[in-house]
Amino acid sequence: MVRRSSPRVVWLALPLLVACGAPGDTPSDAAVAQAEAAGPETSDPYEHGYTDDDYPRVIEVAEAVYAYEQIHPTGGEIITTVSLIVVTPEGVLVADGQENVEETQRLVDTIAGLTDQPITHVVVASDHGDHTGGNSAFPSGARFLAHPTSAAILEASAANPHRPADAPSVVVPTDIVGEDTVLELGGREIHLLHLGRAHTGGDLVVYVPEGKVLFMSETYLKHIFPAMRSAYPSEWVAMLDRSLEMDVDVYVPGHGVMESPAILEAGLVSFRDAVQRVVEEATRFHGEGLSAEAAAEAATFGDIERWSLRDSQKPRAIQRVYMELNGELPG
Repeated sequence: MVRRSSPRVVWLALPLLVACGAPGDTPSDAAVAQAEAAGPETSDPYEHGYTDDDYPRVIEVAEAVYAYEQIHPTGGEIITTVSLIVVTPEGVLVADGQENVEETQRLVDTIAGLTDQPITHVVVASDHGDHTGGNSAFPSGARFLAHPTSAAILEASAANPHRPADAPSVVVPTDIVGEDTVLELGGREIHLLHLGRAHTGGDLVVYVPEGKVLFMSETYLKHIFPAMRSAYPSEWVAMLDRSLEMDVDVYVPGHGVMESPAILEAGLVSFRDAVQRVVEEATRFHGEGLSAEAAAEAATFGDIERWSLRDSQKPRAIQRVYMELNGELPG
């Protein structure tokens, strides 16, 4: 593998990996201790001590597997968006682009600094615009892979007659994948999994067995209040439980500051519990006959009230749980 003048690559402190028992066990005391010693519970990179000069961050989470983290303003706050890069001797797989053509081109250029291998596969793990808005910057000959639900959403967006003329083109997926698709690329297995409906309904996660890396896209929003505008709330909890039962060393979120593997795992457990807490509290208020608006005013969620995007996402999350309870979500 030939490297050009390479961007700064940070190794994700794999010595900090801890034994967490059998798959499905809760994090060990060591993992919890590391999580408690972590940075602030926010996705704001500045609160973690990073500056604009530190971005994009390229973190090698396993051999030739990288998390690409870039600053992303949204909802009046600053968070980070994460893409996955898997480099092989026969091409590069990328899972999730960035929010616009400029930022996705920056991702493409960064990959060119890591390897001479071309980008051959792009996985649409989340169909939301902050992960697909710049997909036209990827090579036109790349295969774009998506779950049927996400593919249908992108096809409808591309065909929308009211789409602004100056908007970047929507890349419609070329390959539809199911619940468990295994790619063989350069002698490396890469699993594309649909573990259940979660943040978008078409959610895919990417598992690299060699390195035990699981890229979770927007099913894992590290230190971000559960964002549910198109979610399936109770199914999301079940999906996260399935991910925690897998044999994984490094869980990579779709949004959030990358830290040590132990902190990332503990953060996933915290996020899973946060989604469940929102579901349970909204269900309680629904049972008491409160409107969704009144429930959003009354509900409190403890520590996660300090997480990023709480103000913009809390009312939406309550409303979405109410829709689920009322049988109003898409089938």
